[in-house]
Amino acid sequence: MVKVNVSPLQDRRYRHLFSAQVISLFGTGLTTVALALLAHQVAGGRAGEVLGIALALKMVAYVFVAPLIGSYAQQLPRRTLLVSLDLLRASAVLALPFITAVWQIYCLVFLLNVFSAGFTPVFQATIPDIIQDKQQYDRALSFSRLAYDLENLLSPTIAAMLIALMSFNALFVLNAVAFVASALLVVSVVLPGQSPDHGSTFWHRAKQGMRIYLRTPRLQGLLALCLGVAAVGSMQIVNTVVYVRTYLGLDDTWVAIALAAAGGGSMSAALLIPKALQKVSERSLMLVGGAVMAAAVLLGTLQPDIAGLMVLWLLTGFGSSLVQTPVGRLLIRSCHEPDRPAVFAAQFSLSHACWLVAYPLAGWIGANLGLVAAFAVMGAIALASALVAVMLWPPREPDSLKHVHVAMDHSHLHYHDEHHQHAHEGWEGPEPHSHPHHHAPMKHRHRLVIDEHHPDWPVRQR
Repeated sequence: MVKVNVSPLQDRRYRHLFSAQVISLFGTGLTTVALALLAHQVAGGRAGEVLGIALALKMVAYVFVAPLIGSYAQQLPRRTLLVSLDLLRASAVLALPFITAVWQIYCLVFLLNVFSAGFTPVFQATIPDIIQDKQQYDRALSFSRLAYDLENLLSPTIAAMLIALMSFNALFVLNAVAFVASALLVVSVVLPGQSPDHGSTFWHRAKQGMRIYLRTPRLQGLLALCLGVAAVGSMQIVNTVVYVRTYLGLDDTWVAIALAAAGGGSMSAALLIPKALQKVSERSLMLVGGAVMAAAVLLGTLQPDIAGLMVLWLLTGFGSSLVQTPVGRLLIRSCHEPDRPAVFAAQFSLSHACWLVAYPLAGWIGANLGLVAAFAVMGAIALASALVAVMLWPPREPDSLKHVHVAMDHSHLHYHDEHHQHAHEGWEGPEPHSHPHHHAPMKHRHRLVIDEHHPDWPVRQR
């Protein structure tokens, strides 16, 4: 039995995977800066437009590709898949220095993020199979959140220092090296094998993750909160430079400082969350985060000075981390182990769909209706999202739910559990086996997740 106070980093497999995540995130941060400079070199004054379209293509890859790869991943060895995707990402990044036309930027950015859309959900779904102690897993989630926040803080600064010494194209090469290093770290450990797929088809698994997600009340509430995170995050990312440079008349340094305040708030929350989750539920913590985010952005309508803006962005970072860090716990609790890759992929896809809507909306409102209107609208969306989450996510979630099964006949791979007590003729073979069988109507109570035998959530428990 692993001791509760032992860090997840003591596990060699997790330590290597976490290192791979940090290295690849750092490389991706360098590419973000280099891509902006590449767009300016290729498109000149149209660089902003080019980057906007590239960002939209990134979200399209995340929204539509992640569920498909996540469901197909169950048929492949995890380590082989993760290493292959890392090497494919390295190849795509190495091609970026040779870009000479805008359409080539779009193609390569889309391709790069197709590979990332496959890598991230599979990586996330692997961690709980390695770190099975609940409290250690909470700490692992916080480490992951801190890695993202540190990348947001440090990568632009380091990129600026490197560009003073070398061409920005060298940043693409460094990113490729980072992806190769990530692949080497992944290949250096043995990852848990996949669970049986119960004989399901590719398209069944592709739809299963979405079905589980959208029919589970707590995950419906999570999706509402994800929209709030996207609303406040897009306001911060898209309009900070406009507010600081145009409205306040300050230089680029203050833009970086304001954005760093959000990262600082997020890291502060990530450090507090493991202990907080020992005392309060995920629901309480995440709803508080949603309320803090919404209030901070709505206060932006008061047109604060730079100190006030930094306080607001610190609060948005704090609130968004409260929402996003416990997500893995909810996903694990809401599905069977074989469905984890598809459910993690659904979360990845649906949360990025929120960003796909929020990014252009925040930019359009800020440019056409003004920044005060943008603060008001994006803050109102965040507030509405938190209120919807309160309504969709039941305040009391018992460990077991009483529910009714109607009579049904079907065939699938199964063990003889409480849902499969039936006679055999002798030809069915050892368990797990698949054959046509009948389910008599029954009423019972147990921990419930959406699956073949529980296609809908019990209405009375909503």
